Amino acid sequence: MAAAEPSPRRVGFVGAGRMAGAIAQGLIRAGKVEAQHILASAPTDRNLCHFQALGCRTTHSNQEVLQSCLLVIFATKPHVLPAVLAEVAPVVTTEHILVSVAAGVSLSTLEEVCAFSEALAEGAVKMGMPSSLAHRIAAQTLLGTAKMLLHEGQHPAQLRSDVCTPGGTTIYGLHALEQGGLRAATMSAVEAATCRAKELSRK
Repeated sequence: MAAAEPSPRRVGFVGAGRMAGAIAQGLIRAGKVEAQHILASAPTDRNLCHFQALGCRTTHSNQEVLQSCLLVIFATKPHVLPAVLAEVAPVVTTEHILVSVAAGVSLSTLEEVCAFSEALAEGAVKMGMPSSLAHRIAAQTLLGTAKMLLHEGQHPAQLRSDVCTPGGTTIYGLHALEQGGLRAATMSAVEAATCRAKELSRK
């Protein structure tokens, strides 16, 4: 009986700008991956046409890239990356290899954002919700927030104001986050990652 052939290596790109295009072209020319096994995503067709010219597959769905490829390169603009990570977090698995080429964004930042949904779910489990349901709701919460920020162009502060009913559960939850120092911890994490990225670039 003949041995089964190994499945082809698939590489995904979230973000299809010049950096992503250059990396994809280099991989293809070096024979590391075939063009048809590269999948790139972007909000519009403006940059995707360059990938299409190389023979690569394209999509407007970031989640589709994660669902189709285990090696995923994030090549978005730095200020967009946190929202993109929140969007794809529900489909990230332990088998994924995530690489970021976004300036000033470290791999530790990728880990922190993708692990945020786990923290939300664990809080719900603590309060008695079944684990599988808690993880689905946490993932959908992050996904819904990311979509509103990305597609509707809302400022995070406006979104927070819109979802807070006076005396309601959300404002109480946000108050607890503030007391726990989430805002300061998040800002410090971004600052630390940026400073480290600058240090590494000077070596």
